[in-house]
Order: sequence, then C-alpha cells, then structure tokens
Amino acid sequence: MKISHCTNCGSRNQYRSEPVSAGGGHAPNYLPGLGGFFKAEKFHVVVCRQCGLTRFFAREVALEKLGQSEKWREA
Repeated sequence: MKISHCTNCGSRNQYRSEPVSAGGGHAPNYLPGLGGFFKAEKFHVVVCRQCGLTRFFAREVALEKLGQSEKWREA
C-alpha cells in the first residue's frame, strides 16, 4: 500500500499504523466475512499530520476475499 498524498489537503506527510483489528467481539465488525472464523480482519489506519484526515485501508489478504464473501457485493 502506497499513500502518496492526503486527499483533503495535499500534504505528503502521512503516517500509517501497524495492522489493527477491524472489530468483532463487543465492537462492530467493520470488515465482516473477510477475517478468520474466530478472528476479525485487520486494517491499516493512515493519518495526515497536516490536517488530521484519518483513513482506513483493508489489508491485501482481505481484498483477495471480497469476491467470494457473501457479506460484500460490488457497488
């Protein structure tokens, strides 16, 4: 995943987290059907240091499962 610039302010000063859980358990599951049986999928959080815009990006392994998942359909 390569983030070149902020879509809000144009800054190239972006920070990315290590993969964090996309939910499950007592929290909503933001990537349903893309994780394991007892494990929610993870995503990276990217924050712009200039304006604070925060974006969530699914990992490659989750993107590969989108076509087979009953929980997702093409928009």
